[in-house]
Amino acid sequence: VQLVESGGGEVQAGGSLRLSCVVSGRPSITNALGWLRNVPGKGRKTVAGISDNDGDTYYADAVKGRFTISRDNAKDTIYLEMNSLKPEDTSTYYCNVGTWYDGEYYPDNHWGQGTQVTVSS
Repeated sequence: VQLVESGGGEVQAGGSLRLSCVVSGRPSITNALGWLRNVPGKGRKTVAGISDNDGDTYYADAVKGRFTISRDNAKDTIYLEMNSLKPEDTSTYYCNVGTWYDGEYYPDNHWGQGTQVTVSS
């Protein structure tokens, strides 16, 4: 599996960024894609996920209403549109392939290199 993220950067609070991830070589067992970020003391936590089958989405409570996950199957790419960014959104963001079950995203153990998002106050 290859996952190549891009689009991170530094932005002021209230600003926006769009992350992209090109996905290739997905295991057939996976049926969803997602974004995770590092949370100090807690490891990587799911930010958002999207199901292959019907495009259902999942968002962590901390980003609901501000972040939007989407995909372009023709380009094998997923996106994370991040609006109204807050300093607490500062982290390294990782694209991921995983499993969709019962309305939630479960990450697999395949990771890209990550892309850094820094939000200044």
